[in-house]
Amino acid sequence: MSKIRITKKFRFEAAHALYGYDGKCKNIHGHNYKLFVTIVGEPISNKSDVKFGMVMDFDDLKKIVKSEIINEFDHSVIFNKNSPHKELADELIKNGHKVILANYQPTIEEMVIDFAERISSKLPAEIKLHSLRLEETETSYSEWFAADN
Repeated sequence: MSKIRITKKFRFEAAHALYGYDGKCKNIHGHNYKLFVTIVGEPISNKSDVKFGMVMDFDDLKKIVKSEIINEFDHSVIFNKNSPHKELADELIKNGHKVILANYQPTIEEMVIDFAERISSKLPAEIKLHSLRLEETETSYSEWFAADN
């Protein structure tokens, strides 16, 4: 049977700041992120299965990405937990804001690595994460490919 790739696109908004950076992105600012999730697998061949012909139901993939990424990151502020932004984060949290204290610098490169780990761990055994593309702006994005890792 043939291996097939399917892709689903997601959107979320978030703010971040890059501690120690020497440019404008050291300031808190936000993005309208677009995340493209591509998985690979064989279409279900059991004709009695309601998902016959599908690699994976897009709704099932949506549930994984929403629970692992979108619900947590959408409309949040992301800081490196080892930066002085921790004090600001604590104040924001105290006032009811959604803050993520990441174990990494919240660049799109590090975020896409984090997202790959989160999504991969929730996929069914017969489905593999092929790639992720995280767009930060219309002209800037990072990509993660399983074949490179």
